[in-house]
Amino acid sequence: MNRNITDSIIYIGANDHDIDLFEGQYIVPNGMAYNSYAVIGKKIAIMDTIDKTKTDEWLQNIDAAIKCDAPDYLVVQHMEPDHSASIQAFVEKYPNATVVGNKKTFKMIGQFFPELEMKNTLEVENGDKLDLGGHELNFVFAPMVHWPEVMMTYDPVEKILFSADGFGKFGALDVDEDWACEARRYYFGIVGKYGPQVQTVLKKAAALDIEKILPLHGPMLEEDLGYYIGLYDTWSSYLAESDGIFIAYTSVYGHTKEAAEMLQAELLERGVPTVEITDLARDDWAEAVEDAFRYDKLVLATTTYNSEIFPFMRQFIDHLTERNFQKKTVAFIENGSWAPTAARVMKGMFEKSKDITFAKNTVTLLSALNDESKEQLLALADELAADYIKPDVEEEEKKIDPTALFKIGYGLYVITSNDGKKDNGFIGNTVAQVSNDPSRIIVGVNKANYSCEIINKTGVLNVCTLNEQAPFQIFQHFGFQSGRDVDKFADFEHYDKSGNGLPYLNKYANGYMSLKVFDTVDTGSHLMFFCDITESAVLNDVDTMTYTFYQKNVKPRPQEEVKGWVCDVCGYVYEGEDLPEDFICPLCKHGASDFSKMG
Repeated sequence: MNRNITDSIIYIGANDHDIDLFEGQYIVPNGMAYNSYAVIGKKIAIMDTIDKTKTDEWLQNIDAAIKCDAPDYLVVQHMEPDHSASIQAFVEKYPNATVVGNKKTFKMIGQFFPELEMKNTLEVENGDKLDLGGHELNFVFAPMVHWPEVMMTYDPVEKILFSADGFGKFGALDVDEDWACEARRYYFGIVGKYGPQVQTVLKKAAALDIEKILPLHGPMLEEDLGYYIGLYDTWSSYLAESDGIFIAYTSVYGHTKEAAEMLQAELLERGVPTVEITDLARDDWAEAVEDAFRYDKLVLATTTYNSEIFPFMRQFIDHLTERNFQKKTVAFIENGSWAPTAARVMKGMFEKSKDITFAKNTVTLLSALNDESKEQLLALADELAADYIKPDVEEEEKKIDPTALFKIGYGLYVITSNDGKKDNGFIGNTVAQVSNDPSRIIVGVNKANYSCEIINKTGVLNVCTLNEQAPFQIFQHFGFQSGRDVDKFADFEHYDKSGNGLPYLNKYANGYMSLKVFDTVDTGSHLMFFCDITESAVLNDVDTMTYTFYQKNVKPRPQEEVKGWVCDVCGYVYEGEDLPEDFICPLCKHGASDFSKMG
């Protein structure tokens, strides 16, 4: 299956609809795509091979793409067999071609193909370039995304990034389906453990001018690359992608299932935007892993089983923790007829996970739901739904909540406005109460900000008090780009509209105030807007984000690329400049001689 990516880059991969389980464990109802590309300049490079089930088709595709010529290079970015299994067939057909890889690549080639003799090889280092004449291949090492030998390749001529398994997805290319769903399941199933390594690659990619991304699985990406890169940034940072709650349960005789479904109904009734539920014994475990990472909160419901927990639940939690599950709220429903211990066991399985907040309420069933456990379940529903409940500000006498002013400190705020065409917002840090009767606020805005111009013209604004849960991405979104150039609310989901028609953040903020300007003072670099409060509300009880908290806990510290050593056997990463001679890998127990320096 050949098609032109550009005039001189041709797709030569293949679809596989015969496969039942990818990597022996992931169901792929829409098959898989094994991608490979021919880059044709004065010299010709083939980018990766494909799975052995499609070797013949792939070799025919090469012939069709390059016509009577022979390729000069085979670039091996990734040695997983679905991308490398046809190396021997390629070398046998094109013995004069040069195989390009890094040190780890050639070690693995020797392991997979012990009888293979390669006439010509080129070992490259991170940052090396290969001139094809009309194309230039720049090699960007990406160790542990998701194997240690992985490298990506950038062509500055076409502004194309060959991204190896990065930005891949399940599914063949002749099936029309949503990218994000199967890309998310693919990411968390296969790459999810290696978030820090993905973050390192994203930083490298940020320095490149990229117009197209060509992965080894899934479609070429070329429109709205910010959307795809943004999702990868969210996933690899272990942040919630969507507001909502995911309930995963196992049930022997139906009583735990009844409790899980009752909780789902109660949460939806309380206004939680999305509540997904799955039966771990019957549904796709990889879909369940995907949803656990996708949503804000996770509820686990299972029975006590052999003084432990039901096997499907144990396996599921293992899937989460081995993928570095973190930055979530987790709640428990347990069931046991004589000695329920499931909640304690499940909680213990997360003891090494980072930034897990456990719900205060736990539901305990003694065989089946009764009045007491129903009360526990309702309390849990109230607790979990609290962050999603919109403040009641509809009635005139309730429009101003004076306790919203208690949220003001030397904090950080998203201050919103509207220029008549689109909503805008920026990060501010100068907000103060100057009067109690009437309640009045002063807001300082730098004249260089586009928002200053808008507020000075319209006289209305909203101040959203950020809380300590606000991630750095919020500051990037509202603080590192100008509303003159972009619509900051076009793809931003976490907001509602107040009575003045302006947006306020319904997530990552603990309160907001709608303000109307009655006076303005020019202080030099800033305009100080004196405002009456027309509406205010408290959104939650999470502490206000102070400037000190931001500096200590949110703002990334300047750092060089992680230095360390990677185990050639299992991929374990040892961080540090020097590897002790007697170091033993804690995972595979191999010694220091089987480690290679990163970078």
